[in-house]
Amino acid sequence: MPRTIIEPFRIKSIEPIRWTTRLQREKLLRAAHYNLFLLPADDVLIDLLTDSGTGAMSTHQWAAIMEGDESYAGSKSFERFRVSAQDIFGYRHVIPTHQGRAAERILFSVTCKKGDVVPNNTHFDTTRANVEFVGAEAVDLVIAEGRDPRTNHPFKGNMDVRALEELIGRVGRDHVPLVMLTVTNNSGGGQPVSMENIRHVSAVCRKHKVPLYFDACRFAENSYFIKVREKSYESKTPKQIAQEMFSYGDGCTMSAKKDGMANIGGFLCTNDDLLAQQEKDLLILTEGYPTYGGLAGRDLEAIAVGLQEALEEDYLQYRIASTAYLGNHIAEHGVPIVQPPGGHAIYLDARAFLPHIPAEQFPAVALATELYLEGGIRSVEIGRLMFGASAKMDLVRLAIPRRVYTQSHIDYVVEIILEVWKKRDAIRGLQITYEAPFLRHFTAKLEPVSERN
Repeated sequence: MPRTIIEPFRIKSIEPIRWTTRLQREKLLRAAHYNLFLLPADDVLIDLLTDSGTGAMSTHQWAAIMEGDESYAGSKSFERFRVSAQDIFGYRHVIPTHQGRAAERILFSVTCKKGDVVPNNTHFDTTRANVEFVGAEAVDLVIAEGRDPRTNHPFKGNMDVRALEELIGRVGRDHVPLVMLTVTNNSGGGQPVSMENIRHVSAVCRKHKVPLYFDACRFAENSYFIKVREKSYESKTPKQIAQEMFSYGDGCTMSAKKDGMANIGGFLCTNDDLLAQQEKDLLILTEGYPTYGGLAGRDLEAIAVGLQEALEEDYLQYRIASTAYLGNHIAEHGVPIVQPPGGHAIYLDARAFLPHIPAEQFPAVALATELYLEGGIRSVEIGRLMFGASAKMDLVRLAIPRRVYTQSHIDYVVEIILEVWKKRDAIRGLQITYEAPFLRHFTAKLEPVSERN
């Protein structure tokens, strides 16, 4: 088999990207208060801020968009969307939402109350915020290997099953409205969860009669990791693996902006009839009628096709291999990353990259801003700014949009990271000048420490 990684598609339409000078980027960064979320997208050369909604849609998706039925209730597009989702996820109720965090808000608003505890392998930012907003506590129970960037383990996203048992025993089943598994584990480095771990977590949930929900944003990537890393799954298709994975749960939240291959949309699934009715009632109040849920019919069509395309083996092989290409190339030069490379992103270990910057000066933000200054690359901090003092790691996530960048773009990213690695001792820490009470990383304002001290 050829060793060269090629994109399993041809480019049919292009979008120009614009170069900037370092002097221009210095001014832009100051104007954005050293928060890359506040940069204009036109001033970013390679945008690795997120893989959420930033992918390129296929010709089949664009063709499906023309079939969009914009009827307010009972549209044909919803039916095609429902059938496609149920084919993979298998749950009785499929409730569309405008994106994943809307599904999270509805789920936790209906199931959680003050004093409840929601275990997860690792909550991502909006999941944690939506749990905490209703007064519940979000608890991360990832295995010990998942908290150490250097440890090489095939399934670092796994939940600590013993810790889950202990937590339920300590707080009581009545205070655990549901258990969640995030696949793949985004906050922990895009690391997968094994089928064996899913079965064990499911068994604990069944024993205590606690529903198990998946944060299914990157379910296709997780399924492919199971195929190539877990014995007895080599001969199964990613779709068959996904179907088995979800059979161990009771529902899921989904951002279709990831492995739905769409630019907007999400959904909430459940097998609980009573819960589904409560969720639909809240959906009507805040999102829309249950057959559109805040989405246009054309968006439902794009998701219906995209969910199936995300499970195509040629695509997944390319996707995982191209991400690993980036991680392995920089790691060969000593750049510390979360090992092994994740599915949708490479995570730089900022604490190891910049050991001279203390955690309270946000080393991952400092590293992310330096990547922008050096080469116009936008990434995102997952660490002290995002999660506060509870952050176990300070990471810079380089999230690769689906079907957008070519091999030469990735080679450029490698080159810029290695340049920053050479100059790492000169990078300074940052401090906050403004922060919001929730999800502060989206709007926080910062400045270099030495400008005031």
